[in-house]
Amino acid sequence: MIYDVIIIGGGVTGCSIARTLSKYDLNICVIEKEAEIASGTTKGNSGVVHAGYAAQREYTKRYLCIKGNKSYTQAAKELNFPFERIGSFVVALEDNQIKELGEERKKGTEDGIPGLELILDKKKIKEMEPNLTDDVVGVLHAPSAGLVSPYELTFALAENAATNGVKFFRNHEVVKIKHQEYTFTVRTYQGEFQAGNLINAAGLHAARISKMLGLDYFSIMPRKGEYVLFDRNAIHLNKILFPMPTRVSKGILVCPTLHGNTFAGPNAQNITDREDISTTTAGLKEILDGGRKLVPNLPLRSSIRNFAGLRAVPDTYDFIIDNTDIYAFINVAGILSPGLTATFAIAEKVVEFLELLGVELNVRDDYNPIRPKPERFKDFTKEDLDKKIQEDPRWGRIICRCETIPEKEIIDAIHAPVGANTVDGIKFRCRPGMGRCQGGFCRPRVIEILSRELNKPYEEITKRGEDTNILIGRTKDIALKEISRGVSKE
Repeated sequence: MIYDVIIIGGGVTGCSIARTLSKYDLNICVIEKEAEIASGTTKGNSGVVHAGYAAQREYTKRYLCIKGNKSYTQAAKELNFPFERIGSFVVALEDNQIKELGEERKKGTEDGIPGLELILDKKKIKEMEPNLTDDVVGVLHAPSAGLVSPYELTFALAENAATNGVKFFRNHEVVKIKHQEYTFTVRTYQGEFQAGNLINAAGLHAARISKMLGLDYFSIMPRKGEYVLFDRNAIHLNKILFPMPTRVSKGILVCPTLHGNTFAGPNAQNITDREDISTTTAGLKEILDGGRKLVPNLPLRSSIRNFAGLRAVPDTYDFIIDNTDIYAFINVAGILSPGLTATFAIAEKVVEFLELLGVELNVRDDYNPIRPKPERFKDFTKEDLDKKIQEDPRWGRIICRCETIPEKEIIDAIHAPVGANTVDGIKFRCRPGMGRCQGGFCRPRVIEILSRELNKPYEEITKRGEDTNILIGRTKDIALKEISRGVSKE
């Protein structure tokens, strides 16, 4: 089969493009090298939907961020992913920083960002965010800023795209691309795919994909950001808290999540290893020191997890969205912050390029923009839950006690369009393993369910894909083999 469009990369950018294009009468596939979508930069994202004033005016990402922010309200209604506009503060701790905040407010307002407000009344600021340091002298308040779960958004995009006919191929690392007679042939270790149009949304690997077609006009640098996550309800914040930004990043923020946790981070460390998501003592200290400048009572004893994510930083420091010199090849690369916020606007930009290429974009009669809301135990009333358990006892079998996740939610996540096939895939779709015990209680049960539902032996169930197998065999069988090996040597 020759597809109309191949999208390389199953992160939030690739899945947003796939979902946007799925409304048209096109044959589309997404090729992802990992076992799960949302496994790269998307997974380690802060989940902040930015207002849009942070990027410089000469950058494309500023305007796509502002446009993308406005798309979230409708998208959340259609796709049923968690999203909330709680607003953000950029916090000034010195009087000489107030002028800079005022300039950002002025430019942001001129560029169409709604509600930007410079607040200098310390009493009002503390009423809006009681946990903020007493050293605050002023804040830039952006009420349009919000929170989203980046991986839950990506799953929603992918599920809706798949429902509308997009094919997803995971565990397919691209190793070679040929362009001949207006057709792209994309080769992976598992097979070949052909299409008339090719979109490169490969994140950290986008420059390598571009070079496969002889285009070497940008580079991507991995930038590691470490985080400290605090237990649910250990502290309650009303606002997303940013320090004054630096040239390198927006700084170490302190931020609530949609699930009741709070995190501090990220820092910014340029590295060369595109797989390095380790944390360091020095990095975590940097995060905690930075976080306590904004929130002095940060609950350090309630830390439940440290983790790191990688950002794809282009040498241009701006989004690279190009209809390249190779006909029908579109690079969508270097989507660093605020790429998550801009994702819907980026997808529309790709549509514009396809129109310029002369691709027929006829809206399908059967296009359905709605992705049904996943059923969640926590959303049921007691009466609803009693009825659910009577209909299906699996609603009453709690697998994850920390997050109160029943067996039925896990099974639904496995059998959803583009469903989970790893332990981490389950974790990020419905949260078992994200609580205080970090999977100590529920992981064996999750492995058991995956094994049963996927009809795979326990030994083939992985944490996140190739070479991350959790079990190697039954303890008794391994012991017997060792005994027999010892006897044979004697």
